[in-house]
Amino acid sequence: MSETSRPFTRSRHDRMIAGVVGGIAHRFGWNATLLRILYVIVSIASAAFPGIIVYLILWLLMPEETD
Repeated sequence: MSETSRPFTRSRHDRMIAGVVGGIAHRFGWNATLLRILYVIVSIASAAFPGIIVYLILWLLMPEETD
């Protein structure tokens, strides 16, 4: 399966809280740690609340990956 045809799923193996950012990183082939750092910086720069709300919504909407 190609990188761009993978569905968005939460990572079961690369997770800090719920695997949302790890799943996004795997979907696009990015480094999960760098994406987490970027996500936190952007969330703090935007008063943190939009980032937290987006994360919670993605947690609820993104299915967990299956192995």
